[in-house]
Amino acid sequence: MRKILLASLLIPILVTTLASAQTSSGTELAGINIGAGLAIGLAAVGAGVAVGMAAAAGIGVLTERRDMFGTVLIFVAIGEGIAVYGILFAILMLFAKV
Repeated sequence: MRKILLASLLIPILVTTLASAQTSSGTELAGINIGAGLAIGLAAVGAGVAVGMAAAAGIGVLTERRDMFGTVLIFVAIGEGIAVYGILFAILMLFAKV
């Protein structure tokens, strides 16, 4: 199982590296593209974990107290902010002056 997980993480990175290294003139651009991809991908995974945990706990709270809906919604939205930060950093990396 670990080999499949490792292969599913490494193959896209290697393919992206090879494709961007062939089309760009320098190796800096390949590193920037990999960094931007990792920023978005890891932030999305982190946001998914955070929202999953917050939503599961929120459902438990809402079964007992319906008036806590706004608070639960805020905690779920905080988890989604992680993905927004990942996209923001990726955009800053891609469009920054090299």
